[in-house]
Amino acid sequence: MTFSDKILLGKITRPFGFDGAVTVKIEKIFQDKIPEFKAVFLEIEGKAVPFIVSSAEKPASTLLRLVFEGYETLEKIREFIGCRIFLPSVRTRAKEGADLSGLTGYKITDTAGGPPGTIQEIIENPGQILLGVQPDEGKYFYVPFHEDLIVKIDNRKKIIIMDLPEGLREINDPVS
Repeated sequence: MTFSDKILLGKITRPFGFDGAVTVKIEKIFQDKIPEFKAVFLEIEGKAVPFIVSSAEKPASTLLRLVFEGYETLEKIREFIGCRIFLPSVRTRAKEGADLSGLTGYKITDTAGGPPGTIQEIIENPGQILLGVQPDEGKYFYVPFHEDLIVKIDNRKKIIIMDLPEGLREINDPVS
């Protein structure tokens, strides 16, 4: 995935303390004001990997401290040192002017019988649209919204049936 430098937040420089916090050297454009966000994308081996932020603190104009949900130990965050962090580009319009904001509240079901969930947010990044899904039971996760994964959209019942890749939940669910 190619990232746009317009949404680059910064780079993880080091761990902070022992609670899984990382120190991020933020880009100049965000030094005066950082927009609100619940999730970020780390560039890991050239791919965008979504992470939910459980806490954020700005101790200095050039630094930001983040803790990722499910990664609250020093051992779990060591591999993130040196990774670039990108903010999600939240827009309500997709290609060709399609309005995706109306999908918020739709139920997602998986043909493999995975637990259903409800779409809470739509995140559009360059080349990829993600749906933030809150399952009926379990942790919040992200689903790529791609035509190859969509089996059926029932607008009357507000249900999207998808054929989700095996292991998608495990990618979103940090190792305990």
